[in-house]
Amino acid sequence: MRSNYRPIGEYIQLLDERNAGLKVKQLLGLSISKQFIPSVANIIGTDMENYKIIRKNQFACSTMQVRRDKKMPIALLQEVDEAIISQAYPIFEIKNEILLLPEYLMMWFTRSEFDREACFNAVGGVRGSLEWEDFTDMQLPIPSITKQFEIVKEYNTVVNRIKLNQQLIQKLEETAQAIYKQWFVEFEFPDENRLPYKSNCGEMVFNEELETEIPMGWRMGTLNELVDVIDGDRGTNYPSIEEMFSNGFCLFLNAGNVTKIGFDFSETSFITKEKDKELRKGKLKRNDIVLTSRGTVGNVGFYSEAITFNNIRINSGMVIMRAKEFSESTIFIYSMLRNSEMKKAIENYLSGSAQPQLPIKDLIKIPILIPEKDRIVSFSLLVLKIQIQIDRMKIQNLKLKDFVDLLLSKLATIEN
Repeated sequence: MRSNYRPIGEYIQLLDERNAGLKVKQLLGLSISKQFIPSVANIIGTDMENYKIIRKNQFACSTMQVRRDKKMPIALLQEVDEAIISQAYPIFEIKNEILLLPEYLMMWFTRSEFDREACFNAVGGVRGSLEWEDFTDMQLPIPSITKQFEIVKEYNTVVNRIKLNQQLIQKLEETAQAIYKQWFVEFEFPDENRLPYKSNCGEMVFNEELETEIPMGWRMGTLNELVDVIDGDRGTNYPSIEEMFSNGFCLFLNAGNVTKIGFDFSETSFITKEKDKELRKGKLKRNDIVLTSRGTVGNVGFYSEAITFNNIRINSGMVIMRAKEFSESTIFIYSMLRNSEMKKAIENYLSGSAQPQLPIKDLIKIPILIPEKDRIVSFSLLVLKIQIQIDRMKIQNLKLKDFVDLLLSKLATIEN
């Protein structure tokens, strides 16, 4: 152990301030991802005076089930000045912030190496609790306060950029969905004079299937009129766990990579070029859509040109949707699949009880409203630009998170 490593217990002290008189109202919980979250606990009939008060720059942690969860939930309160939290959580603060910054200590707690050490020290059978004394005996490097400020500043610069990107991504996704709703639900797409179609006397006709009016020239149809639906490879060449690697030639998507908000590449598995050649089906092309069809059904991802993985395959619990004509038009189908009404329609076609499934034969039966081709093309050219910007920021965040991990890992070797 380096000479500047010191036990955590030398720098912190336990607190136990109760909510006497119900002075504090905001109730927080503690997540395994080391964040404070709004509490979902049922507090009806609970004596809230017995809850603990936590104040800004104080920590809350859980020492229970550390070995089972392979993490020690612990968080630093910074978003609000004070809150209350369950009496089950130890609350502590730094004795002297001239010697140790709360933000620096929280950076240390964020390291995966810290969780591994906490898990190793955990005792108590199946639940694997961590004794308070064992926690305070754990050590960390304590550089000069000037060095700590430098480290925290660099870390916060990157973390804040990630948060900003996440906010921008959410706004762009909301914008794309708002455009889809305006054009294809409210029928207020731009007419030839660039005015909202329906509210400016655009010609409408009654549709008996929908029991409502739709724009002239639009009709009801099915997904397979616009896209080919392609299944993944399920044959004898399907890759085994032993043939998956942390890096390689071809990204092999799993269920966790396709979420409610598109692709998530934070955890990935790859197959070799040789294994990729053995597989016959399930290889993505740019502008393809991926839809989860088993388990959590209905999550979708769009393979735009901004995604930096050049070779991607799907696993057997997904399908690919590929445009029959104008390839970029799949962004229209992608937007439709993310719309709440389409999600409800998909639920009506699910089969299987233990594990819900959406077979291709049922997927292609789902009725959809098909606009005129020119309208689909105009929408696609507009919204595809938004999607590419979303994907660029997501890829940037992946690189920034790698840099955050690098900064955290370097803490172990910090010198004054």
